[in-house]
Amino acid sequence: MSTELIETIELPNGLILEIWDYSRSIAIDTDKVELYIRTVIALDPSFFADERHYETTRKHMGESIPFEYRNERTFVAKAQREDVFRQFVDTFKKDTLPYLSKPVFPRRFALSRYRDIVNNPFKYRERP
Repeated sequence: MSTELIETIELPNGLILEIWDYSRSIAIDTDKVELYIRTVIALDPSFFADERHYETTRKHMGESIPFEYRNERTFVAKAQREDVFRQFVDTFKKDTLPYLSKPVFPRRFALSRYRDIVNNPFKYRERP
């Protein structure tokens, strides 16, 4: 599998979004088309109403929290690969990018990670 950084976008809220192509060939005439998008949100105590919530999140997630998005389709004809990938990117930019660009997104995402830690502690381990 080869990966290629397609685009880097600096969002108005300071986040830097990376758009990657993780597509690969799966047969002589077909590909698996995979879009991978990633950004990292620096954990900030001001995101939390209580210092203990920040500490709990930091202990389990570290100093930053990755946001990842994937979209994939298998058995795409090689001739359609670029069109399918471009459609994935265009749909993401139209539907999801406006939300990720909002000033409140980093805070809301950090709070959602805290809630997940509290509600599903079996999924997380404290980091050293």
